[in-house]
Amino acid sequence: MTRSKIELGDVTPHNIKQLKLLNQVVFPVSYNEKFYKDVLEAGELAKLAYYNDIVVGAVCCRVDTSENSRRLYIMTLGCLYPYRRLGIGTVMVQHVLNYVSDDGNFDSIFLRKYVYTGAKLRNPCGKPGNISSVTNTPSDRSFLANITESSRHGSNSNVYENHFDRR
Repeated sequence: MTRSKIELGDVTPHNIKQLKLLNQVVFPVSYNEKFYKDVLEAGELAKLAYYNDIVVGAVCCRVDTSENSRRLYIMTLGCLYPYRRLGIGTVMVQHVLNYVSDDGNFDSIFLRKYVYTGAKLRNPCGKPGNISSVTNTPSDRSFLANITESSRHGSNSNVYENHFDRR
């Protein structure tokens, strides 16, 4: 019996086409060339997810300094449908959380999530996070969900701001 292997790898000029194809399959929107140019310069903020050496997902982030705060914006976080529920998303989110924790200078993390009719809101951070509150925003198309994660170094909680986009 072989054990499945999940790894993250860098986005490079040699595999950027794999990211483009993955995004076309996973997301209902198209990304322009500037997005991919920025991803190539993102370093640890852009990763491909491999399952047994096959590209099956990706996470791409950028630093946002608007609203007088320093936040990490998760631009894309996706996985091919047949590979969901295998822990790949958890590995990608944990990479983002580790990056923010190691940096130590972020106020929050946020993302936009498409919510389809009839879909249930799930915590994108997985265990041990909990959705602590949901607040409507001025737009009918989005709402704000606060995600809490138990601190690794004590009983304090970190609150991650997540914007979910209703379409």
